[in-house]
Amino acid sequence: MRIRCPYCGERDNGEFSYLGDAAPVRPDGLEATAEAMHDYVYLRDNVAGETRELWYHAAGCRSWLVVTRDTRTHAITDVVPARDAARQCAAAQAGSADHA
Repeated sequence: MRIRCPYCGERDNGEFSYLGDAAPVRPDGLEATAEAMHDYVYLRDNVAGETRELWYHAAGCRSWLVVTRDTRTHAITDVVPARDAARQCAAAQAGSADHA
């Protein structure tokens, strides 16, 4: 499998470290229950299909990336810097809060 790093270009996946699903949001450590922390750390869906994952370009630019990949075929449809993905998510959440 090859991953197209936005900074370094297309590279072999051996240059990257896989973290996992990019969707879980860490509960607030001061307010979170033990059950919420347990669920965040240990419970993950095993999706058959398109998923967003966190990858770290360890042998390259050392950037965190959000990779959209089909787990059945390993086809990658999108790669964005994690910072940009977080900004997009925050903007979307702010927009939905404005309409509430």
